[in-house]
Amino acid sequence: MIRIGDQTYALDEPATLAALIGGGVLLLILVLLVVAVRAATRSARMTEPLTRQVGQLGQRVQGLSDGQQQLAGGLTHVSEAQSAAQSHMLQLMEKRLSQVTERMNENLQGSARRTAQSLGDLQQRLQAIDKAQDNITKLSGDVLSLQDILSNKQTRGAFGEIQLHDIVTKALPSDSYALQATLSNGKRADCLIHLPNPPGPICVDSKFPLEAYEALRRATTDAELTEAARFLRTSVRKHIKDISEKYILDGETADGALMFLPSEAVYAELHANFPEVVRDGFAAKVWIVSPTTCMATLNTMRAILKDARMREQAGAIRRELGLLFSDVDRLGTRVENLDRHFNQASKDISDIKISADKAGRRARRLDNFDFEELAPETEPALALQDGTHGTD
Repeated sequence: MIRIGDQTYALDEPATLAALIGGGVLLLILVLLVVAVRAATRSARMTEPLTRQVGQLGQRVQGLSDGQQQLAGGLTHVSEAQSAAQSHMLQLMEKRLSQVTERMNENLQGSARRTAQSLGDLQQRLQAIDKAQDNITKLSGDVLSLQDILSNKQTRGAFGEIQLHDIVTKALPSDSYALQATLSNGKRADCLIHLPNPPGPICVDSKFPLEAYEALRRATTDAELTEAARFLRTSVRKHIKDISEKYILDGETADGALMFLPSEAVYAELHANFPEVVRDGFAAKVWIVSPTTCMATLNTMRAILKDARMREQAGAIRRELGLLFSDVDRLGTRVENLDRHFNQASKDISDIKISADKAGRRARRLDNFDFEELAPETEPALALQDGTHGTD
């Protein structure tokens, strides 16, 4: 038996036992519901600050996103403006460089045409010289003896110097050679041709010993011919040695010199019957020239001098281009300064127009005696338009 309140229940009855069990289960469910509700309430109170913080954080993130978009837009604008300025400057520079290139190409083309023409003229002259050489070879047997006019060394030397002077003055510019030039060793060269280095200045000697050649011309027997040939060979070799020692100076002149023969007959005789002497001259770097071959050699030297001067002009053109680039750079800077001055002047003119309009309106009102319309309340609006305090 069990007593609940005023009721007494028997535990051995099934109905009674089921009722007790159902009431206990119901009571347990109610207790669990109450506990769950209280726990949910406490959880809601604990998560409410976190929810507010999350909301504030979301607002800040949104603000940062908006600021980032504005910054990106500003950077894009600055980048576009900079790209436009650079593009304009590059176009200006390309235009100027194109103009300079065109002018330089025109100058170089003109120089190339002149050089080609000079080479063509030189080739024509060499052909004429070859023809003249053929004629001289044919007429070499008819060349008159030089004994009468070359009777002594002084006269012979003067004759050779006069011939050399005439040839040099016709073939070379006046500032490219010096007659009777004194070297550092005290020796005086008949002519010093100022070639660029390399090869450097080259000396020309015109004092050739003709006694041996005259003896060879006068020889009638084999013994006389042999002795005259030996004498000529010895004299020419000694003269080659003297020229090499006197007129080839290391660091001052070229590594070779010219031996001028005033007679084509002597030149032909040496090359025809004394080739070993000519080879000795080549070994000593003393080149034997006649009036005809000397003219051809000097014309070649003239082409070398012209080419060197053209290279000097090319260097001057490069220097002028450098100066031109500097001028273009300064021009760009000054254009920017001028643009700023124009902008300031435009603003000043705009302010002047606003003040003039204001003064004109006042003058029209005074002219119409509209003193009542000159109300003080219009002053601030006009002052805001022209940026003044109404005292213009």
